Parts: sequence; structure tokens; C-alpha cells
Amino acid sequence: MHKYIPGQIESKWQKKWSEEKLFSPDLDKAEKPYYSLMMFPYPSAEGLHVGNMYAFTGSDIYSRFKRMQGLDVFEPIGLDGFGIHSENYALKVNEHPMELSKKTEKRFYEQLHLIGNSFDWTRTVETYKSNYYKWTQWLFLQMYKKGLAYRKKASVNWCPKDKTVLADEQVVGGVCERCGSVVEKRLLEQWFFRITDYAERLLNNLKELDWSEKVKIAQQQWIGRSEGLIEQWKVEGMDLTLESFTTWPHTTWGATFMVIAPEHPVIAELVAGTKYEKGAKEFIEEVKQDKIKDPNSAEKKKKGYFVGRYVINPLSGHQMPLYIANFAIMEYGTGIVKCTPTHDQRDFEFAKKYDLPFILVVRPTDKDLKVEEMEEAYTGGGVMTENTGHFEGMDDITARKAVAEYSIKQGHARKATNYHLRDWLISRQRYWGPPIPMIYCDKCGVVPVPEEGLPVELPFVEDFRPSGKGESPLASVPDFYNVKCPNCGGKGRRETDVSDTFLDSAWYFLRYPSTEYQDEAFAANRIKKWLPVNMYIGGAEHSVLHLLYSRFVTMVLYDLKLINFEEPFTTFRAHGLVIKDGAKMSKSKGNIVNPDKYIKEYGADTLRTYLMFLGPYSDGGDFRDSGMGGIYRFLQRVWGLQEKIESRVKSQESSDLRMMHKTIKKVTEDIEQLKYNTAIAGLMEWLNHLSRKQAVSAEEYKTFLLLLAPFAPHITEELWQLVNSSEYELRTNNWSIHKQLWPKYASEYLEEEQVSIAVQINGKVRDILVIQKDTVSNKEVVEKMAKESKKIEKFLAGKSVEKVVYIPGKIISLVVSN
Repeated sequence: MHKYIPGQIESKWQKKWSEEKLFSPDLDKAEKPYYSLMMFPYPSAEGLHVGNMYAFTGSDIYSRFKRMQGLDVFEPIGLDGFGIHSENYALKVNEHPMELSKKTEKRFYEQLHLIGNSFDWTRTVETYKSNYYKWTQWLFLQMYKKGLAYRKKASVNWCPKDKTVLADEQVVGGVCERCGSVVEKRLLEQWFFRITDYAERLLNNLKELDWSEKVKIAQQQWIGRSEGLIEQWKVEGMDLTLESFTTWPHTTWGATFMVIAPEHPVIAELVAGTKYEKGAKEFIEEVKQDKIKDPNSAEKKKKGYFVGRYVINPLSGHQMPLYIANFAIMEYGTGIVKCTPTHDQRDFEFAKKYDLPFILVVRPTDKDLKVEEMEEAYTGGGVMTENTGHFEGMDDITARKAVAEYSIKQGHARKATNYHLRDWLISRQRYWGPPIPMIYCDKCGVVPVPEEGLPVELPFVEDFRPSGKGESPLASVPDFYNVKCPNCGGKGRRETDVSDTFLDSAWYFLRYPSTEYQDEAFAANRIKKWLPVNMYIGGAEHSVLHLLYSRFVTMVLYDLKLINFEEPFTTFRAHGLVIKDGAKMSKSKGNIVNPDKYIKEYGADTLRTYLMFLGPYSDGGDFRDSGMGGIYRFLQRVWGLQEKIESRVKSQESSDLRMMHKTIKKVTEDIEQLKYNTAIAGLMEWLNHLSRKQAVSAEEYKTFLLLLAPFAPHITEELWQLVNSSEYELRTNNWSIHKQLWPKYASEYLEEEQVSIAVQINGKVRDILVIQKDTVSNKEVVEKMAKESKKIEKFLAGKSVEKVVYIPGKIISLVVSN
């Protein structure tokens, strides 16, 4: 037996698998298609870290498992290389992204080969290549033709560091989710997709999806459906009516002021030509600067500015002052909010600060509540007060509906459904992305690039740095933007913004099966056979970005009758995160772990198995160097066990058979549930059992290798060939261990030979008998064993047994008396 040298074995089999195209199914002839996909990775010149490898390995194990279950598994790979991540790195290292992308692609793919994943390397896609982004641009045109792509001037999120606009989903807690800069607001002409047209469908379909629950909840909350009323408020002294959204119409009786978001365009109309105009502008700028210094400033210190206007409460008839407030959010409802300080804590604090009136609407039934004594808002239930007209005495739940119906009947409100979801902002004022395929003509207006004119190629631009002026670097390239109008042939100008990188990744899974097709984005026959994706694995952090956008795009293509399904991923599972020595990995902490050195020292199989042993795949785990040695020794023991194989040994011992079939069952069920750590623990337990034997059968060893194969593909491939050297030829179709059928367990071997029976004396358990299974049905034998038990003897001494009750295989109960 030669020594286990991981480096030699792994490079040997990676080369062999690649030459044989072992993991490249015939997409047309496959009889049992199964599409298994890991979420599109961003390439980095710095390469994979162990967190990436953790994600990829877990996905690959599931793919290998399904392949061994007899399915024709398609597991493709590619790179999501367009976008800010790649462009910013290019700026950092002072290298052009077109040149850098070639290096990052080479580096990333080399590492992905090294970890031994079973990718189909014949069908890679890279978003930054024109043969891919041609179809991203085509997708934009389909959106435009369907009326789902539109351009408008809007107040948008602007990242001052990345110098581009951000979609709402890319802003977390007022900062850019990518770089952490405080987001500003700018008024720019932008392209949007009408994802809000699909809000209800996106929400309703969630309950049918077999997805990780936390991801479904995140999408549900982001879509944020709420039923309520749009209430109308007439502004005194102006021919103007304001509208606000509420889910608590009964509290309008106690509304005493209104607030407006600082970005709201109506403010200019309210203060125009008044003494409040200058102060309003100064206050809005002050709020903006506060947010730059601290995104949570509005939560810490609420403040407002009176605009010199009043509205009339349509229920109470009271006059209500209008304020611009730093806590009012333009993106929620209408950006204008009625405020009831007695029943909302935020309103309570604001009213206290500006000495505004308090009117109680709901009074608790168990105590007396006086407005002048309130120290905080009352948010509980109760009955309507004397301040609520003919609704006085009604319980608040009934009143909520009754007041809504009354307000609608009176004509100052209407039913409305509000969503937190906003239309998808597509434009990006950067260089590294697909140019938006639109042309502006003075005569024809906005004109789409004809499909035959695609791709609109991204030109090489020497200075690709973002200008910060609200336009892309392409705006300074006349050779790019000067173009003839495709309608009239007159002078036109190309759109110089590029599209959001999330559009690139919102449809890539459709392209993989059709990469050889140059005249269509995806072939109907391939789509019908291979889509939707059967198993999709990725990060939960993409819940409201990539995953939501992919669902939207798929629904649109379904409506256009271009595909025959409306949900892209049948099953989605979110993987956990790997931390290092108890801390989250980050460049600033200097604890990013490069897998290359561990692969060189221990081999990819050891690293793969160790990563999966850290904890449940959905949770992640703590990477510690000390753990690698234990897994390496485990694989060495597997290697050494081949010396114990004796062909004459048959695994007929009942305990051996039971252990083998128990392990098959455990590993099978654990992999199906992505509980890789406990599957490995089960294999370790079985290895200990086998190691204690003088000899192991070929059946036992082969079965062990088959179960270990998804985790450690290289060592198991090598050992499989050694064990089967006389049975298999490398050129036959079933030469590889990864093409073998997954072992099946036999239920009869799972039953234990011994049974535990509780012995009760006068209702209390005093002992546990362990008896052979074939004795269970014999009451006399069980009773005799119970009475002769040393633990029972003392309870029977000097007493007589009056009655014996026996429940076979469970309990024997002795009733005794003095």
C-alpha cells in the first residue's frame, strides 16, 4: 500500500474528470434532469477565501449526492464580474477592469478547480463578455416593450464614495450596503423597472415556495403589504389637498398635526413666496447633513420645521399645523403622515417638544387615563372616548373598521393597499456594466436600440473613474454616444448610464443550459427540460436583492410566454457564514483565510470535510487551524483501512450489518437535510467500528467510500479504483465512484436485537430490563427476570405480588402489598 499523498491524488483526478467531461451531462439526451446551482459568485483578483469555499463545497456535496442517486445532474459555474465590486478593485490597483477581469477569471477558475467541485466546465458564463450582456440588454428591451421600463426624474439614493445611485434594497440603515458610506439624496433622471406591478404576486407565491423560512420572511417584510386608507386633508388658504396613508383610521380623531418628509416636492409649493421659504430650505439641508454625520440621527433626536400652513382634520374639524420632520420617510406611504401623539410614541415625543395638543382617542378599560398625566403614548386596546363623536364607547377593534367605512362614505378617504417595495432603480453612473440600450432623438424622443443592433458594446475607456456629476464616464466618449436614430436616421444620443449589476444576475440561470446558442438568450427545448432550478443554494443576505429580482424577471418572462414557469428556483436553501477564531472575517481584522495554503498542506478533501464538519450548513461555523489535523487523520485512517480488506470476509455479523445500514440511513437523511456535520460524525462512528475489527469485507469498505465520496471526492476516487482494480476499466461508463449508485439501507437491519422494558413497583419505575427481542412476547420469562432483578428484590422482600400487568416490549408493572 502506497502512502496517502493528497496533492498527487487530487491533481490526478481533477485532470481525469476534466478530460472525461465526467460532470457534463448531455442536456438533450438526459433522462432524469436535475439542475443544481450555487449562487453566482463575484470574482475577486484576491481569489476565493474559505467562506466562499464553504458555500461552494456544501452545494457541490448535494449535487454529487443527487448524481449518485441516479439523476442527470447539471451543476454549472460562471462569474458575475460586472459591477461596482470589480470596478472599485480595478480603481484601487490602478488597472483597467477589462484587463483585470482576465486575471480574476483565471485565478477564480483555478481555485474552483482545486477544491474539486463537480462543475460542468463546458458551459461557463461571464457577465462582462458581450455574448452574455447582449442578452441582458435584450432583456431590458423586453421590459421596455411591455411597459415595465420607464424613465423619470426622481429623488434617488446617491453613494458619495461609489459616485452612483443605489436601489432601495442596496441601502441598509441609511448607508450603502457595499461600502458603508452614508447615502445622500439627489434628483436625477433615471431608468426604473415596475417591480411594484408584481408586488402582490411576489408576495402570494412565497407561501408555495420550498425556501429557507428566513428568506421568505425577509422578502415578505421587504414587500411590506399593508391594508389601510388614503386620507385627504385640505390645506387652509390654498387650493391644495394633501394625502396620507394610515392603517389606524380610528386614531384620526386624535390627530393634531401632520409631518412631511424633507424630500417631498410639495414643500416647495407650500412655502413658495412666504417668510417660511428660506427657513424650510435651511432645515432640509440641516437634516441632510445630520444624516451624513449619523444615519440614525432622526431616531435619536426628532426635530421639525413649521411651514406656516394648516390642514383641517376631516373627522374632528380641528386645525392641524404642518411640519417638515426629520423622521418622516418619503418612501413610505405618501411621504406625509398624520400624527396622533396620544397613541404613537414618536408623535408623543415630537408633540411634547413643540408643545402641540394631545387628544385621547382610546381609553383602557382597566384604568383611568388622563392626557395631562401621560408620560408616554398609550398603544394598547380599549374603548373610544368622548372625543370620537358617535363612535364613543365602541371598542377600538370594531371602531377601526367602522371609522374607515364612515370616512370613505363621507368622501375624505379611500381604501388603499400600500407596499414598502419600490420600483427597481436600474441606472448606474459607472463604467463597468452593460450600456442601457436606449437612444434619445430630438425628433422621435426615446427610442430602443433594435434587437439586431445588440450588443451595444462597452468601449474601452482609458479613464473609467466615476465623475461624481451624476453621469457615467461614457458621457465623455463622443464616439460612443453619438449615433443615428434608428427610427428617422437623424442625430441621436445613446444612453450613457449602465444597468445595475443585479440585472446581470437576475437571469443567468436561464443562460447556462443554452450557452452554445448565439441567436437566442435561452432555447425553449432546454428551458422546458431543465428549468426551473431544482436546488439553489446561496447567501441569505441576498434575500431582497438577487432573489427578489430573479423572481420578478422570471415572472415577466413567463407573462411574455417566453418560458413556461413563473418561479425560478423550486427549492432554495441559505448557507451559513464561516467566522475565524470567533470573529467575522474581514480585511480590516486581517483574518481572511485563503484556502490555498490548507489545500497545499492537507489537501482539498481535508479542507472540504473540515468545513462541512464545523456545524449545520445553514448555520456556518468557527474556522480554527487546530481542527484541520483531526480531519486529516480521519482520512488517513480511511486510507489505511484498505489493508484490512479480506475478500473472504462477509459482513454477515448482525452487528456489522446493523451498523452499516444504520450509517447509510443516517448519512442519506442528513445530506438530504444539509446536515453535513452529523453525516460526517456518523461516518466517523462507523470508521471506529470497522477499525476495531480484525478484517473488513469489501462490501463494507466500498459502501463506506460511496458515503464519503461527496465530501472527499479525490481520496474516495483513488481508493475506489484500488479496491475495484480487477472489476473496473477506466474507459467504461461507470468507472468513477461518482457515477455509482448511492447505497440503500434495508429496514430489517435497522431494528435493534435487544429491547428495554421498564419495571414498575406500585406505579413507580424501579429498574430497566434489557432483554433479547425474541423474549419480548413471553410474559412468564419477563416476569421471572423482573422478580429476580437485584434492584427489584428489596421492594419484594416480605411482600406479596397481587397483580402483574405487562405491556409487551414496554412496561411490566407489579402491584405488591404487605
